[in-house]
Amino acid sequence: MKKETIFRGAATALITPLTRDGIDYEAFGKLIDWQIEEGIDALVIAGTTGEGSTLTYTEHQDAIRYAAERAAGRVPIIAGSGSNDTNRAITLSRFSCEAGADALLVVTPYYNKATQKGLIAMYRAIAESVDRPIILYNVPSRTGVNIEPATYAALAEIPNIAAIKEANGNISKIVETRALVGDALDIYSGNDDQIVPILSMGGAGVISVLSNVMPRQTSRLCKRFFEGDLAGSAKMQCELLPLIQGLFSEVNPIPVKAAMAAMGWCENYVRLPLTPMEDAHWQALRAEMVRQGLL
Repeated sequence: MKKETIFRGAATALITPLTRDGIDYEAFGKLIDWQIEEGIDALVIAGTTGEGSTLTYTEHQDAIRYAAERAAGRVPIIAGSGSNDTNRAITLSRFSCEAGADALLVVTPYYNKATQKGLIAMYRAIAESVDRPIILYNVPSRTGVNIEPATYAALAEIPNIAAIKEANGNISKIVETRALVGDALDIYSGNDDQIVPILSMGGAGVISVLSNVMPRQTSRLCKRFFEGDLAGSAKMQCELLPLIQGLFSEVNPIPVKAAMAAMGWCENYVRLPLTPMEDAHWQALRAEMVRQGLL
């Protein structure tokens, strides 16, 4: 059962510009506009990169509402609405739909984890509470729980579960998932260093950290693949690898926040338990940003 594709290409897992006083909405609005002007295909709000886990509940709601209003239909807005508390995820997912989000990104439950049976029950409960498409977000390195291919196949039967953000890093498992779900779920790469490999398995694009600093280039990488320029997209993937590695030299979003601050988009401020980037890592990232013409 093929479902409507939420976006095709690159979606930015957008940072949330923060100061000690809260969200900097002037910077946030300018950033949203720039991303869209640069040709990004969708925006994810208040996900991992947007520090959704340390936003207050009110900030989380306000960020989603503001982004939907600012984008004004120019690109799909995907709200990070997952939680390890299913009731909270349902409440935030319902709010996101009312606030104008086009789709929801729902992470697996962290800390308390879940069995595969529990994952199916949780996602079914959330899906049945809303009328927007859901992207399943699998990032076991952060949550401690992995969605298995057979579980994806079961979840694919739910009408508004439409896609996967796959960040398990295991290409073999991604191939197995594609074999089981066919075209019932779109697959988006959750790792910037695996965009082309996942596209080659029929992937629909990437939910990207890299595109915070390079929205046009990240979208173009995907478009070149879709246009049949496989060698060109693979070359871009390899050329961007050192920058990608720099952006993940410390836990996300510490490096990308430092990079965006250096580009003038925000303060270099992250909330505890995150701390500013170590100088040695920053110098290496900065050198690569200079090489890529970002600074």
